[in-house]
Amino acid sequence: MANIAIIGAGNVGANTAFFIAERNIGGVVMYDIQDGLAQGKALDMMEAAPIRGYQYAITGTNAIEDILDTRVAVLAAGTVREPGMKREDLFTKNTEIVDAVAAQMRDYGGTVVIATEPVDLMVMRFREKSGLDASRVVGLGGVLDSTRFRYALSRELGVTTENINAVVIGRHSDQMMPLADYSRISGVPVSTLMEQSALEAVIEETRNAGDLIVEMSQRSSSFYGPSAAAADVAQAIVWDTKRILPVSFVWDGQYGIDGVAMSLPVVLGYTGIERVLEPNLSQDQVRELKKSADEISSIYAKA
Repeated sequence: MANIAIIGAGNVGANTAFFIAERNIGGVVMYDIQDGLAQGKALDMMEAAPIRGYQYAITGTNAIEDILDTRVAVLAAGTVREPGMKREDLFTKNTEIVDAVAAQMRDYGGTVVIATEPVDLMVMRFREKSGLDASRVVGLGGVLDSTRFRYALSRELGVTTENINAVVIGRHSDQMMPLADYSRISGVPVSTLMEQSALEAVIEETRNAGDLIVEMSQRSSSFYGPSAAAADVAQAIVWDTKRILPVSFVWDGQYGIDGVAMSLPVVLGYTGIERVLEPNLSQDQVRELKKSADEISSIYAKA
């Protein structure tokens, strides 16, 4: 029986299923409203199972009832960005899809992982429309941003990504906040291994990574990175690993901010967010977070 659902069998959804299968995390059921799309992609992946050694099944369905008994549901449905678009430009386009799914998942007993852009706004929207507890609606924002930060640091320093811990918090946009003080290479602060100018360049690259991929490909948003991040979050929940990951969720007083979704490190387990960790921030950093929160609130109020 599947314990991971994926809603939307497009690039992000299908690749999330693929990464989950490659890592033998658990059984997957993909749901899509387009007749046969999820079923066809599931069959295609399962025909690779004898070669790749998949231990769990991947199935497809057009009935949302088939996903409601799972432990994790990754929401990957919706329109993706094109060159020249900001994430916020997708809010109106994708709200109808998120609302429709949320209405059908009000009694869902697992955790919903939002990959649909704009992630922070969609976490807020899904939380409101579904009525699920804030600890069970999380977004990929900080996980994906931190992964991109780790890659950029590894490239510049010439070391494997396995040795790098990097933390990015805040809004999933060019206002994200990579925390150099909390980013280390085998325990050594990155600030002691890089010139300040080089570190600032890596931070700026991280902030603009998503936009760069869209502009370079001239087609659509990235999907391999988000899919890998979604698989990582799903694994932490299904396996109850208590792993610390920076996910987006609706804040409840953190740094004096309420009712807005942004990313902070949290402990993830079988029931979703078990504990929120609050890094020590400067007054300037807290002001930047509050500025981002105000902008998110303003955009959300116009929906």
